[in-house]
Amino acid sequence: MPNTTITRNEARLFFSMKLGIWPNGAPVQVYVLPDDHPLHREFCTQVLGLYPYQLRRVWDRQVFSGTGQSPVTISSEAELIERTAASPGAVSYAAKPPENPRVRVLTVK
Repeated sequence: MPNTTITRNEARLFFSMKLGIWPNGAPVQVYVLPDDHPLHREFCTQVLGLYPYQLRRVWDRQVFSGTGQSPVTISSEAELIERTAASPGAVSYAAKPPENPRVRVLTVK
């Protein structure tokens, strides 16, 4: 059975776009809400232990230096869940576990 738990450090690596491949070799696609969205702010501070502006700086630095990219920004939580469900290897977040059977919930410890 696939892992259902990742560490805070692994979550930071995925969402900072520094870890682009899952342990099974599948590419990671990261989806996030806009920087000023309340759920994005809560996820960054509570789960990742970062402020949204810190994450944005990491993404911007990677984009401007040509060493990486920023995640895909989605405007609503509902669309975020749908895009995640439709994209193999995608990772995102939600206010509560989605009831979509195509989405697997990962717990960050």
